[in-house]
Amino acid sequence: MANSINRRSWIKSTALLAGGTAFFSGAITALAAMPKRLQQTVLNDRLADQAAVLQSPPVMKARLLANENPFGPSAAVKKAIQEALDSSYQYPFMHMKELTGKISAYEGVKEENILMDAGSSPLLLASAMFYGKNGAEIITADPSYSSLPSDAEVLGAKWIKVPLTTDFKLDLDAMEAKITSNTGLVYICNPNNPTGTILDTAKLKAFCERVSKKVPVFVDEAYIDYLPDPQASSMISLVKAGHNIIVARTFSKLYGFAGLRCGYVIAQPAAVKDLMKYSVGNMSISAPTLAAAIAGYQEKDFLKDALKKTLASKEFLYSVLTKEGYDYIPSSANFVMFPIKMEGSRFATEMSNRGVGVRFWKFNDKDWCRVSIGRMDEMQIFADAFKQIS
Repeated sequence: MANSINRRSWIKSTALLAGGTAFFSGAITALAAMPKRLQQTVLNDRLADQAAVLQSPPVMKARLLANENPFGPSAAVKKAIQEALDSSYQYPFMHMKELTGKISAYEGVKEENILMDAGSSPLLLASAMFYGKNGAEIITADPSYSSLPSDAEVLGAKWIKVPLTTDFKLDLDAMEAKITSNTGLVYICNPNNPTGTILDTAKLKAFCERVSKKVPVFVDEAYIDYLPDPQASSMISLVKAGHNIIVARTFSKLYGFAGLRCGYVIAQPAAVKDLMKYSVGNMSISAPTLAAAIAGYQEKDFLKDALKKTLASKEFLYSVLTKEGYDYIPSSANFVMFPIKMEGSRFATEMSNRGVGVRFWKFNDKDWCRVSIGRMDEMQIFADAFKQIS
């Protein structure tokens, strides 16, 4: 089983001591050789949420900048964490087997199709390292979640950015047209961050089936739990059908695990083995986190309640924006993006001065704000601050 590896084979599989050594070392050298300004740009891009939190005022009344779930984790998860502490001096091999077994059974895949890590971020980085080798091209939408392509670019890959459609969705036809003999990976974030838009499932499946015959397709489903029927919208069925698709999932969003760190990819066994060379994998996840994930995985009542609260807060936000005369992009995730009437950094600063953390973007020659969905009291604080500067 791919995830049941002993300590020696785990060490051999890491990027530091296996086939990825030369590439990894070269990547670090390349980063070190970069102008300091470019290094900082990369750092800020990858850790933008962290930077926004650290630069916020000491008292943040409404933390609406990191797409976190303020309603979790569940009571069962908290109890599991406490109970796991007594045995946390032990390596959690059996916990990992239990969790991968749960995921395997629910999704209908084999355990060798699953690679776990401490959140999806390390797996995005592993994919950037492997599929961006030798200056390969990484094709993404623009704007979209930039962790994988920006890391790949730093490591020597070429980042091919494809503008969104007029309704702010990924332009699959235009992305397919950009594929060349040097393309290493096509990256799809669905629902997309930061726009919150979702692709038609049938169209995306057809795209993945077609394109994966030429190059691997990475589908980041970090926000898929916010959809009415996540399994029906997922591309995991294509992995089961044998296509060269990599699907990333995380516990960080609806499950409320952003600070606990647990994620995974589901892919063909060969792709799992390739990514294992560039990731720490199973050994990066703590015993309490594994116990929490086992307790919380597919905890239907909690997930349903958290989703219901998220949707209520989102509808409240829509009403606030509408009353203030602002348009917004209808969102299928736990955040909403809307165009603002002042420069983005100034807007974020003004909101921060009022105790509200938000993120900003600039694209299509407009400044945009992305508001993460919080508790209803946080959304009211946002509304009060927003009305003062709108």
